[in-house]
Amino acid sequence: MPSFYQAISTLFFLAFGLNTPVFAQFSNPFAADKTVAQQRQDILVKNQVILKQLYAAQPKAKDLIEKSAGYATFSNFGMKILIAGGGTGSGVVLGKDKKPVYMNMAEVQAGLGIGIKSFQNIFVFQTDAAMNDFVNSGWTFGGQVTAAAKYEKDGDAYQDATVVAPGVLMYQLTDSGLAAEITGKGTKYYKNTDLNK
Repeated sequence: MPSFYQAISTLFFLAFGLNTPVFAQFSNPFAADKTVAQQRQDILVKNQVILKQLYAAQPKAKDLIEKSAGYATFSNFGMKILIAGGGTGSGVVLGKDKKPVYMNMAEVQAGLGIGIKSFQNIFVFQTDAAMNDFVNSGWTFGGQVTAAAKYEKDGDAYQDATVVAPGVLMYQLTDSGLAAEITGKGTKYYKNTDLNK
């Protein structure tokens, strides 16, 4: 009969094994057996789907995005099994009169739990500087914030837009709609070298 320590070791192996590139192929449907052009097109199509879902859940988001310097959408799939979890995703940053910039996201979580989750993140950049910093320097979401911090401009509150960095707002969509609590702990956003050639 396996000892307690052997059982824990097995759980660690399973948990971290699912965060390898082998697992990543299940989390990024845009990459499998497709050309660069097809992957780009899939991401752009997904971008439109995400925007449609966001505007249905929160109509004021459309006005916020239209008045912004740019925005980004990311589609994520994550899995959490007992001790550790993670996920990957793809997305695109779209600025006014600028070429799309294709990006990846990678997430590693710690904590006890079990479950599978999928969600979409939408970032809204209030300035070109904030957008350029996100794109060119990479960005790591180091904590967890809640939608309690609403963004207000000219006395108009944009419900459910959460300030996550200077000049950067965020929405998070789940299967049940807009997330009341935005989670992004340990998530890294960075350029997709292959798709930006």
